[in-house]
Amino acid sequence: MDPKPFDPAQRRRGRWMLVGLFALFFGTVFGAGILRFSGWQPAGHKNHGQLLQPPADARDLAPALVDGGTYAWKPAERRWRIVAAPAPGCADACLTLARDLDKVWQLFGHNADEVDILWIGDYPAQAPRHAALRQVRADDPLRARLPQVDDATGTPVYVIDPHGFVILRYAPGFDPGHLRTDVAKLIKLI
Repeated sequence: MDPKPFDPAQRRRGRWMLVGLFALFFGTVFGAGILRFSGWQPAGHKNHGQLLQPPADARDLAPALVDGGTYAWKPAERRWRIVAAPAPGCADACLTLARDLDKVWQLFGHNADEVDILWIGDYPAQAPRHAALRQVRADDPLRARLPQVDDATGTPVYVIDPHGFVILRYAPGFDPGHLRTDVAKLIKLI
């Protein structure tokens, strides 16, 4: 026989402890499920550019470069592309955009060699030129594949993945820091 007498209050405390642990575990799972299915995401997991659904497919194109060559996608190299396709006659706004894209490319630091900047059309003469810049002819079919490329408010910028899918669009007047943040996250994914 047990030398201790039976204590009903201790049994009730044990049961309430078990119920509390059960509620704590399944309550957090239930709360996380509600947040997940309502579409909420932490700010660090959201991209700043417009995610294109479905992404535009440019894999079958080989953009013609101004210098006479072609630009091959080469997915095995895992290169991301930032694409600007300004309307003809773009002057000061294009110069500002070219400087912003140069700044973004430089801020990638040691990852800068994993990003190319494709400029479709005339590149501003005073704009900085760097190793990642590829000038694509203005009449190239790639321009036609870019969604909402002819924006009356200015020049949008796009991100193309290593395989040749146009996945993000940045509206004219975007913050270059947001572009850098998004592409830096994408570089780390691969």
